Amino acid sequence: MDGTGQTGRPNGIFIWNELNSRDIPAAKAFYAAALGWSFTPMPMQGSTDYWIIRQGEAQIGGIFPLEGPEFDGVPEHWLSYIAVDDVDARCEKALAAGGTVLRAPFNVPDVGRIAIVRDSQGAVAGWMTPMT
Repeated sequence: MDGTGQTGRPNGIFIWNELNSRDIPAAKAFYAAALGWSFTPMPMQGSTDYWIIRQGEAQIGGIFPLEGPEFDGVPEHWLSYIAVDDVDARCEKALAAGGTVLRAPFNVPDVGRIAIVRDSQGAVAGWMTPMT
């Protein structure tokens, strides 16, 4: 299997890692010093900038600001994203298989359509249908 779904889009492969942090400057300082990463801001409407993590010229991940009451009690963590061919349809399959959709599918301009899914064992990941 080549990792694509029936639509030819990637399906079932990890494509992005995101650090969810309350202290973006401290996180950037740590990873710049420890791993040599650099960071490019990506403005988010009505929020603090999202930060693209770079290793040289390659975009290898992001840093998401954990701000606002909806993140109270959520620990800082890394979140992996899995490419899916149709996030809405795959969320329905996840529900049928005993999973939970923690955040219903939503669009991120110039990125894709994303949902946050907890599997039947409790593990959480982002599922994304990337823009093509």
